[in-house]
Amino acid sequence: MKELAFELLLTIPIVLWELFVIKILTKKMYHVLKAKGLPENVVVYYNRKIIHIAAGGAVLLVPIIYKEPWIPVGLTLLLTALVMSSRKKEEKFMYWFQTKENDYEIHFLVMTVIMLSLGYALGDPWCGVLPIAFMAIGDGVTGIIRNSLFKRRTKSWWGNLGMLVTNVIIGSIKGVPGIVSGAVAAIVEKFEFMGGKIDDNVTVPLVSFVLLYALCHVV
Repeated sequence: MKELAFELLLTIPIVLWELFVIKILTKKMYHVLKAKGLPENVVVYYNRKIIHIAAGGAVLLVPIIYKEPWIPVGLTLLLTALVMSSRKKEEKFMYWFQTKENDYEIHFLVMTVIMLSLGYALGDPWCGVLPIAFMAIGDGVTGIIRNSLFKRRTKSWWGNLGMLVTNVIIGSIKGVPGIVSGAVAAIVEKFEFMGGKIDDNVTVPLVSFVLLYALCHVV
């Protein structure tokens, strides 16, 4: 019981940080960057990647804090509901990072729930966390590099190089298997599957999870 209370106590600043990044920091960034004359698509894309890194990157704390997945999974489900509900009413739409064209941020949250659940169920939380971190932080770095170079959403090996370096550092938590799966994730991100119908928020975590788990527990 004391352990659960301690986990809940540590959850409070994490929740406050997530809400701050999503509802305050990036909204402020939107207006600051728009005032500087940056195009709408560039500003929104920057914010998406800031959220990826600053909010999504907090997933690395999960195995350190939580012995069971219920709290982080529950919080992610609540966040998913919040983001989905914002798309249903115009006045709730979070225009500073959401776009009408796609709902990829929801894909990321759903994959987070799946990966965390699988990692804990299979007895190795890091195997669920690292694939999400590869996408959250690694792809966040990729997007910032590409946005800075091309001022639009596009694919470029320059971005993937940044993701590769980032993922190798993150993956080192699990040694060689983590480094290899992180490197593969950086390559997978470069390609679109089924004409872009399956986005990298799905493919990157899925491929890197299968590879990481196989290298750690099967090979």
